[in-house]
Amino acid sequence: MRYVCVVQKAYQETDSVLSTVTTKVKGFAFTNTSDADPRFWDVADYVIPPQGGDSFFVLTNMVVTPQQTQSRCPELPHPSTTCVDDCDCIEGYSDPRGNGILTGLCENYSTTVKTCEVISWCPLEIDTKLPEHALLAAAENFTVLIKNSITYPKFNVHRRNILPHINSSYLKRCEFNRTTDPDCPIFRLKHIVSEAGEEFQDMAVKGGILGIIIDWSCDLDWWAGKCNPQYSFRRLDNKNPANNVAPGFNFRFAKYYKTPDGEETRTLIKAYGIRFDVVVHGTAGKFGIVPTVVNLGAALTFLSLVPVVADWVMLTCMGKRDLYKKHKITHLNDVADTETMSMGTSYGTQ
Repeated sequence: MRYVCVVQKAYQETDSVLSTVTTKVKGFAFTNTSDADPRFWDVADYVIPPQGGDSFFVLTNMVVTPQQTQSRCPELPHPSTTCVDDCDCIEGYSDPRGNGILTGLCENYSTTVKTCEVISWCPLEIDTKLPEHALLAAAENFTVLIKNSITYPKFNVHRRNILPHINSSYLKRCEFNRTTDPDCPIFRLKHIVSEAGEEFQDMAVKGGILGIIIDWSCDLDWWAGKCNPQYSFRRLDNKNPANNVAPGFNFRFAKYYKTPDGEETRTLIKAYGIRFDVVVHGTAGKFGIVPTVVNLGAALTFLSLVPVVADWVMLTCMGKRDLYKKHKITHLNDVADTETMSMGTSYGTQ
């Protein structure tokens, strides 16, 4: 009974949290590799989409295929695309795992290999040339501001993770730290990944998905001002060394251009990076007379069953059940019964 009423707080009414989240990433980077020109990166380049909600993606690595045009070119070598002559290429056929629509011609891919020609964006992307080290390694020092507002409608309680004592000057200089700044809503990406038990530079090569979990579990029998968020972090995508098929997180997007003569071209980018999902959950409880009466009645009903269950166990399962039964049940003999009945009869006839 104490466990139900005190530990489980069965005397409380409960309500689930309603939440909204916005995020804002900040940071700069500069890259200078042998495969690309020197480039300065800001938030408009590496955060996709630019308007962050409860999920945002930070670009950390990529495969770039520049100056693609809609034309014809040989398919990439594969057992299903290699050919000897035009008869091996079915005109109009398209393989969803391929790169275009077959023209019916067999063309030279190299001096030693022939493949079926396709109508596609050419030159075709070769996504096996992924940099071994993350292109935007500096992304580990980017920061994200998370603004989270919640409400418990049943109790008319409204809270936000930017607590009342946080002012603008503090917000400009603080950074989340469990010991020194546990209430700061600004997080360094490297620390988020580290608290999830991962290494940022390793994860940045092929990407992944991380959860930023905000727990708003509150006991509203106390002052609502004590209802504050608790942060935790964990990796959400599967990282199993025994099953590393299609690891990480990536997607493609393109930037389109027009040449001076009006021809459309594009730069195709296969983006690898870390997607951060902000997961908000919580339950609030407050004293209520109805759950108190209901659970108290249920507890008392349960207590009334204890003697019955104890008797059944003693009479059925115990080794000395016959001795227990002998002392539990008293049999009246016939003489006692007769004397009792006689006394009752004589009393009634006088």
